[in-house]
Amino acid sequence: MAALGGRTVRDLRRESRGAVLQRLYVDGPMSRHALGPATGLSSGSVSNVVGELLADGLVEEAGSVGSDAGRPRRLLQVRPDSGYLVGVDIGETRVRVELFDLAFTELARVERPLGPRGYDVDAVVGHVADGVGAVLRTAGRSPGDLLGVGVGVPGIIEDAGRAGAVVHGQTIGWDAVPLEWLLRRTGQLPPYVPYFIDNGAKALGQAEMWFGAGRGARNAVVVLFGSGVGACVVTEEAAQGRAVEWGHLTVRVAGRRCRCGALGCLEAYAGAEALVARWREAGGRPSAGAGEEAALSELLAAAGPGDGRAPDAVAAAVLAETAEYLGAGLSDLINLFQPERVLVGGWAGLQLGGAFWDEVRAHTLARALRHPAGRVRIELGRLGPDAVTVGAAILPLAAFFAAGGHRPRPAPQEPPTPAWHAAVEGRLLRG
Repeated sequence: MAALGGRTVRDLRRESRGAVLQRLYVDGPMSRHALGPATGLSSGSVSNVVGELLADGLVEEAGSVGSDAGRPRRLLQVRPDSGYLVGVDIGETRVRVELFDLAFTELARVERPLGPRGYDVDAVVGHVADGVGAVLRTAGRSPGDLLGVGVGVPGIIEDAGRAGAVVHGQTIGWDAVPLEWLLRRTGQLPPYVPYFIDNGAKALGQAEMWFGAGRGARNAVVVLFGSGVGACVVTEEAAQGRAVEWGHLTVRVAGRRCRCGALGCLEAYAGAEALVARWREAGGRPSAGAGEEAALSELLAAAGPGDGRAPDAVAAAVLAETAEYLGAGLSDLINLFQPERVLVGGWAGLQLGGAFWDEVRAHTLARALRHPAGRVRIELGRLGPDAVTVGAAILPLAAFFAAGGHRPRPAPQEPPTPAWHAAVEGRLLRG
């Protein structure tokens, strides 16, 4: 097939289909007339692409809108039931698995607590595989209906070629864990259904940029605040975002020991796990047996009772110090990346609430350089504490658009080898 500037006609058609699908998905419903300027395609190309997508069952008509000429224009939208997505959050206390249609309606959800084995690799792989099977059964869907499974996990993700994604998760005790290969080995999905494994902070960033507080921004930093802290940086050069190990920035030389093993990391002062530990060390008394989330709630209640009682001085001091450390860490991100927005998500970040983040914002802007500080907005995320599963499910959706809306399919079978081939090959090997 003829190449145009290094791309074939097939490449151009795939790109055109992807552009139309993504524009309809993000801004639809839209008319054919509006799709031209929105995608940069000619009216003829739009008409051809829309015809293909309608025939493939990926797009449907969704009413009409009037025009200046008086003739109504038909609106188009992506069909919600034309594909299904699974998002997985390998979190700090549980593995959460959700099944979505293309409108991101949640069709099924399961949660598996990590339990006493914590991040034991076999246990986590089992939770993910069992969870995928469970949500498919609940919704009455088959594995072949999936466009893919996205997985958000702590750590640095490396593409190991044919072995797939490998996870380097120092804080959770994972050293070059071949997570994709291990998930494939369970046999839960057909070989042609893809896995997309990435850092959990990057998954959160995807969710907020597509559907949440990041919509419309060209560049942003999205912070995941849970037991630990992480961040995703989105720029025009890296529109899909890139995870940065922000939690392991040194904020105090020879400071507290972080769970990564180093001294003085931001995570050793600002993560929920460290925050609760520092409260205990200073004399705070969370309820016996309280988990991390419950203990953080008790810390917040002690620092701001809201019933006329005086705040607990110890709890208030721990929160104030944490706000200062977070402000220092966020000012570094602002100085380095100069984002339009800094968005804070994760269960702990949202639980800490507005008053705490007002204090963090003040410390941040006081430390950041004046020019980038004057243009940044610091806000809480809008998608709630479960946003990582949404962001993980966006990974296969983005790949689906990049493929022009072509679904993953089984690889064609190799033709049978003629009987003479093995005999001749054997003679050659014998020399």
